[in-house]
Order: sequence, then C-alpha cells, then structure tokens
Amino acid sequence: MTMLRIRSRDGLERVSVDGPHITVSQLKTLIQDQLQIPIHNQTLSTNRNLLLAKTPADFLGFTDMADPNLRISSLNLAHGSMLYLAYEGERTIRGGPAVTPAGSFGRKMTVEDLIARQMRVGRQEKSHCDSVSFDRDCANAFQHYVNESLAFAVKRGGFMYGNVSEEGQVEVNFIYEPPQQGMEDNLILMRDSEEEKRVDAIALGLGMRKVGFIFNQTVTQDKKEYTLSNVEVLLAAQLHAESELKEWVTAVVKLEINEDGAADVHFEAFQMSDMCVRLFKEGWFETEIGSEDDPKLSKLKKEVVVGVKDVKEVDNDFFLVLVKILDHQGSLACTFPIENRSIQTTMRALKTHMERARSLPFVKRISDFHLLLFVAQFLDVSSDVPALAECVRLQSHVPEGYELLIDSMANTS
Repeated sequence: MTMLRIRSRDGLERVSVDGPHITVSQLKTLIQDQLQIPIHNQTLSTNRNLLLAKTPADFLGFTDMADPNLRISSLNLAHGSMLYLAYEGERTIRGGPAVTPAGSFGRKMTVEDLIARQMRVGRQEKSHCDSVSFDRDCANAFQHYVNESLAFAVKRGGFMYGNVSEEGQVEVNFIYEPPQQGMEDNLILMRDSEEEKRVDAIALGLGMRKVGFIFNQTVTQDKKEYTLSNVEVLLAAQLHAESELKEWVTAVVKLEINEDGAADVHFEAFQMSDMCVRLFKEGWFETEIGSEDDPKLSKLKKEVVVGVKDVKEVDNDFFLVLVKILDHQGSLACTFPIENRSIQTTMRALKTHMERARSLPFVKRISDFHLLLFVAQFLDVSSDVPALAECVRLQSHVPEGYELLIDSMANTS
C-alpha cells in the first residue's frame, strides 16, 4: 500500500493507493472516496503554485496531471510524495462537519467570500479617455442655467454628445437635457424613450454619438468632504455601464469660493474606474441609501479588498479617474430654447429664432441641436430627422420640403 500526501486549501491530508501503477483517473476516484471531493471539481498538480490559483480559469494552466490515463509512476511519485489539489465549492467529511475554505484565524469562507477576495479595489491611474473638450456655447448654456436660474440650489443633468478620436480624446458638441426631477442631494431622470430616439437620430445625422453625462452639485454640497457622493457614484456608474463606451466621461459643475471670497463656476471631469463599472454591472452596490449613510462612502453587498483590508464600504475617490478638460468652438449654435426646462418651448420660440437669424442661409439658421430636436417631433425619426441633421453637418442645401415645413411651423404661432 502506498500513501500520497495531498495538500489543498484545507491543509495536508493523506490518500492511500494500491501503488504507483494507478492512473490519474483512478487517483481522483480514490480522492473522491477518501476525501469526499467530487472528481469533476478536482484539479491535481505536482506544482505547488496551483494553491495560488484564484479562479477555475487559472486552474486550467496546470496540465501536468490533466491526462486521466497518465500513470502516476511517470511523474516519479512514490510513497510519501506530495501532490497539490485545488477544488471548487464545499466538501463534506463523513462523520464530521462541512469544511469550507478557511480565512484568517479560522474564519469560514463561502464561495462568495473567495470571489470577493479577487475583487481588489484600488486607484486606477490611467483613464481610457485622454481628454474631454467642451464646445464653449453648450457648456456655457448649461452652467448659466444652473447658476442663474437654479442658483445651484437643485441638481440638473444632461447627456453629452460628440465624438471620440482613435487616441481617446472626447469632444462634446451638444448637451441634451432629459425630463428630470432635481433635488438638493439627488437627481431623478424621467427618461423619455421616444424623445431619446429623436436625439439619437439627430446625432446620427450629425456624425456624433452619446459620450457622457454632465450634472451640477448644489451649494449645500460645497462643505462636504467628498468629490462625488455615493448617490452620484451610483448614477454615474449606471450610465457608464449602460453606454458600453470605454471613453465615457462624467462631468461635474460646481460653485467654488475663490481666494477673494467670490464664487466661481468650476468644471471637473472623470471616468468611473473599470472596477467601479464592473461592480455595478455585477450587482455589488447597495442601491438603497439612507440619510444616515456617509455620502463619501459607497456601500457594497459583499466585502472587497482595499489595501490589505476586507471592507463593505469604499471611499468614492477610489472609483474616480481624473480627465483633463479642454474647450473648443464647434459648428452648432446654442441659442434656441433648451428642452425640458421650466418654460415649455412653443412655435412662437421657433418663429422668433428664425426671424432673428433671417439674414443667414437657411442651413445656418437651423444649425442648433435644440431647434432640430423641437422640429424632429413632426418628422419621421428614421429618415427625415437624420437627413435634416446631415444637411447641418455638411452645411449643404436643405431640401425645399423641409424648408417649407419649418417655415410653416414658425408661421403658425
């Protein structure tokens, strides 16, 4: 009778075999019988690094005992030789309690605990987005509204549209503000799928796409010791995950007191870290946030590793990657009333806009995203809307039918 020593995450155990002539398949059957570990869960190796493998995918890298017909004598195994065993799940020892992987000081661990140990949250040094450049007019229109009309008392948000270069440079050329309810410490988006289809059709014609989200923080948040609150991290992570765009940008507008005691409007831009987006997609975030919760910490359903500690609350700054901000002057105007604000846009506004710009070529008069969105309500979203927007992109002649329609709309007020 030959005895082999088996080291696993549970420590050192022994298995009795008939001799070194048996195959790997027969050895696994004996391990199943004597150690109660199912054959299909076992990975065996003579390499001790197997015990450092973290995932089933890592186990596949140890192939020296992958052939079930291999005789263990060919591995120079004899009485007292050491083998290493990795397995998934729990095991039950006959006549004894269930054995689970032990943590520090003997704390029992579940499979979820093991997965959590692979979730290491640290600072991501480099963003996928090299920089974000804002069209001056659209950025000014957004900050002017939250400053002058809302006085930074409640939140306001908008989706940013533009382009992404091959080098990861994001350019923002217009901001669409969806229906929403802004509060002092929260922002609820009441998204209109039909309106967003029109927005995307315009973006298609303009050769642009959705590239990020912008929102303002309120004056009551100015004294808080965080960059983004846990509520803001949740919203930013949700929208980033939804976008499937690795260069997606989250921009924040805030009011800051300068050295002279005056208030300045300040823009900041971030990307949510890859780990943050992954944790959101996999449902790790606690989405119910109470008034007693610390806003600078994001709560998780399971522990993750931060530094050398297992924690269920993570400083929000760990999820943020800073992005450089630039500006530019784009081709779109931003003078038409902006959608979904406190004053509803009417045909009268269209007439006023068209008359004010009557000295310009027709295509120049309609080169405003917010005007295009207003007009798009009365056009076919799959053909007419992108076709009209393409005229704006190319600054080409607008077909007479579109001109007549827009002029007639303006004249109905």
